[in-house]
Amino acid sequence: MNEEMMKAMAGKQMLEMAIVESNTLAAMGLRQLLESVMPMMKISTFGSFRQYEANNPDHFVHSFVSMHIVLEHRYFFTQGNRNRHVIVLTPSNDPNSQLAEFHCLCVNIPEGYLIKELLNLQHSGHPHGEHIPAMPPVTQEKVLSDREIEVLSLVAQGKINKEIADQLCIGLTTVITHRKNIQEKLGLKSVSSLTIYAVMHGFVDINMI
Repeated sequence: MNEEMMKAMAGKQMLEMAIVESNTLAAMGLRQLLESVMPMMKISTFGSFRQYEANNPDHFVHSFVSMHIVLEHRYFFTQGNRNRHVIVLTPSNDPNSQLAEFHCLCVNIPEGYLIKELLNLQHSGHPHGEHIPAMPPVTQEKVLSDREIEVLSLVAQGKINKEIADQLCIGLTTVITHRKNIQEKLGLKSVSSLTIYAVMHGFVDINMI
């Protein structure tokens, strides 16, 4: 655990992560996903290496940095143990395009797969560095009915309405009603946000999404 993390935890400050990406839309999308998966984290975005460097980069628990920025400033990112806190954003899963010194995350994959990668990161921590703090305990109040939890679990697994109806032996309109009620109760509309909720609350195993 690095010094900044220890200080933040001792003072109960919100830990920070950084996104260093010149593509504004890509940075905004990743930030939204990270805030959904790791709501206990403060996410800062930087459009250039210069902006990132000027904001005490070593205090970030982890930094998601686009590959071209890492390559342009490789010496900086490999100094000391900085590479243990950097996650390189790559355009491909091809092993030949990965940087051996860093953990790499392909961003050109379907949203569901990217969410799974981020959830894995949240659960197991950075392979080359410290663990990301666990999610705070979820509320004990039961929000969803047992049937709604079953439906939510299957939605998170990528099942379509007809498949859910067949598996639970209920009507298609009943499934649609359950999904509408789930969305209203949780205030979540997208499948990705429902998936994150289901995993974080233990309704579905991360390996099943």
